Amino acid sequence: MKKVLILSLTLFAFVFTGCNQSKNKEMVKKEVFGTHQGKEVYLLTLTNKAGNVIRLTNYGAKINWIEVPDKNGKKDNLTFGYDTFEETLAGDMSFGSTVGRYANRIGNAKFTLDGVEYSTPVNNGPNTLHGGPAGWHSVVWNTEVLKDSEFPAVKFTYVSPDMEEGFPGTVNAEVIYTWTDKNEIIMNYKCTTDKKTVVNVTNHAYFNLHGVGNGDILDHVVTIKASAFTPVDSVMIPTGEIRPVAGTPFDFTTPHTIGERIGENYDQLILGRGYDHNFVLDNKEEVDATVYDPVSGRILEVITDQPGLQLYTGNFLDGTKKGHGGKVFNHRAALCLESGHYPDSPNHPDFPTTVLNPGDTLKTTTIYRFSVK
Repeated sequence: MKKVLILSLTLFAFVFTGCNQSKNKEMVKKEVFGTHQGKEVYLLTLTNKAGNVIRLTNYGAKINWIEVPDKNGKKDNLTFGYDTFEETLAGDMSFGSTVGRYANRIGNAKFTLDGVEYSTPVNNGPNTLHGGPAGWHSVVWNTEVLKDSEFPAVKFTYVSPDMEEGFPGTVNAEVIYTWTDKNEIIMNYKCTTDKKTVVNVTNHAYFNLHGVGNGDILDHVVTIKASAFTPVDSVMIPTGEIRPVAGTPFDFTTPHTIGERIGENYDQLILGRGYDHNFVLDNKEEVDATVYDPVSGRILEVITDQPGLQLYTGNFLDGTKKGHGGKVFNHRAALCLESGHYPDSPNHPDFPTTVLNPGDTLKTTTIYRFSVK
């Protein structure tokens, strides 16, 4: 039922009308952002009928800017990013990125497929994080502005070569971003491979519904439709346990502010220095997670067909990084809600599989929907 709901939303976004080819050109502005490894990097500005804007770049297939109004009509940017390509290149690898080949962590930087052990880069304690330092977040994707979409849309494609960052198989990856008139960012991912491999893809946008640079997210009210989560060990790798959230600070099945329980003396909060955990989604309702800012009235809803959602509460932001307009990224200045499979799934046969075989196609959709009340 959940996949049917997402499919219907996606198909609606791609309804063809004869006049859309010229209209979509006006709704997507493409300009050169820089060059990297001999390839042009673009900044693409997508504007919907309401005049609300998102900006994307093909470097890392990133979301760079999300500008929507609050309950009083005042617009502000809600996501981390940079004003120039030079800052983007030198900045945090994750901000707004399409993350692969394996989003989240792989324990001890290795996994086994069909009896063959593969080693991946160590870049997070003893682990591999987000595909390694030269993962999909750090490459220039091919760019196509879609002319037959009802709403402004851009397709990014990338060919990930065999053994890139230690992962087997040549993978053809695609992500289509669509910006609807309902202030939805629809992200459609597709991957194929010529050799058995593992794939876990996500978007790593950071959100502050006050507007980036306007305080922290401790007062953001969060609901996550997940009855369980995956506890981690001392290096943030799942232990294999699927722990019910009931009676724990991880129970967001009813609304709670981030700050309400984040400082509790609970083993998993201590290990993660806050929330940095995968929630096992129930996948029963259309909306899997909701974030509400009572000050601005802004609402973010996350809709996904993926089995997991990683909540990260900016635990390692420390004020040393700056973004758009020189705004400082202080501790807990934003949160992330990363849809995908569970961390370290290739080393946990009981977790939903992330194996992709030749001849199969990975297709997955996640939607960020913005509104006010």
